[in-house]
Amino acid sequence: MVPILQASDRKALGERVMNRSQLTNDQVTATVKEIIRRVRAEGDAALFDYTARFDHADITAETVQVTRAEIDAAYAAASPEWLEAMREAARRITEFHQKQKQNTWLNFQPGIALGQKITPLRRVGVYVPGGTAAYPSSVLMNVLPAKVAGVKEIVMVTPPGRDGGVSYPLALAAADIAGVDRIYKVGGAQAIAALAFGTESIPRVDKITGPGNIYVAMAKREVFGHVGIDMVAGPSEVLVIADGTANPVHVAADLLSQAEHDPLAAAILVTDSEALARQVDAELARQTALLPRQEVIRQSLGAYGTIVVAQDLKECAAIANEIAPEHMELCVSEPYALLDQIDNAGAIFLGGWSPEPLGDYFAGPNHVLPTSGTARFFSPLSVDDFVKKSSLICCSREELERVSDQVILLAQSEGLDAHANAVAIRFGKEIK
Repeated sequence: MVPILQASDRKALGERVMNRSQLTNDQVTATVKEIIRRVRAEGDAALFDYTARFDHADITAETVQVTRAEIDAAYAAASPEWLEAMREAARRITEFHQKQKQNTWLNFQPGIALGQKITPLRRVGVYVPGGTAAYPSSVLMNVLPAKVAGVKEIVMVTPPGRDGGVSYPLALAAADIAGVDRIYKVGGAQAIAALAFGTESIPRVDKITGPGNIYVAMAKREVFGHVGIDMVAGPSEVLVIADGTANPVHVAADLLSQAEHDPLAAAILVTDSEALARQVDAELARQTALLPRQEVIRQSLGAYGTIVVAQDLKECAAIANEIAPEHMELCVSEPYALLDQIDNAGAIFLGGWSPEPLGDYFAGPNHVLPTSGTARFFSPLSVDDFVKKSSLICCSREELERVSDQVILLAQSEGLDAHANAVAIRFGKEIK
């Protein structure tokens, strides 16, 4: 069902799985820039005009904010079992992220104290897509690390439906479980612009997180610098490293769980077993025919699904590191032994009983992960994304005098006499 490549064919592998980003569309860029310009200049007027144009919803300053009644209605529409599962997921996600929290610290040495002050961001905006791309689990993953970090206010935006309500009400229940403070019914690039610059109805935030379509992703990229962002996410991917002990039925199922996301999603198997490669390929065809989203899956596998046969697990790891996938599964007999060879991955799932969907929903680590090879230098969303770190320096007169000649020397070597003088003048050695 998918091509089986040899490890030596790196060119074909690169062309198939490493060039999927759409963030080079000039027409979309121009549209996004114009939306941002108008929202920044005109505020609510432009925001509501674009909402009417793109979402076909009549939203005003009086109706843009979600009410308590709308949230209560979302709870009423949810099953008790779903609410219980979401609350348990929220507990697990919170518990995991609490272990990431850092505290302000000071290290006192003779004559000088050095340290770091941790300050939560004041206000964060979370974007939640509507329609079929809405995932309540992503609400938890974006909001709960911010809550653990101590962010003072969390604002959520999500597109309205044609009736003026939220297009995916379960997102409201998820937001309330997570502790969102305010929710607004706006979406698209116009919502990102509103969060970045503020309007009469929507407050300006310090950072924007959350997934979205190409317009949302490019809008986040455009406003970066005026406001912080989590990352510019590309299409999703999973890479499974499997040896001959792996269960081909399970491996195929894990690959398909990613392929059903999106026609641009990539599902990749890297194995040292030619027999397993053939078995998984057959299983992909069998299982796809049984799944409701088989049309999306066929598009994804047809364009980006790939099986690579390597000589050994060391070569499998080298290929995986080159791809630097969002999700990586180690379906091998000794996953911890292979872990030392893995350098680039957003999340690593060890062993045949740790499927990627466990991490998507319930395990606790964040599922907002670097995509499209950016795991080479980016990390999962974490508590660190919602705090600022300030260095602390407190020096005594005696210690400054002791090191003053060296500080002056270094400043003057860079041609910065005023820097040097700021030290020298304190000890009657004014530089002229």
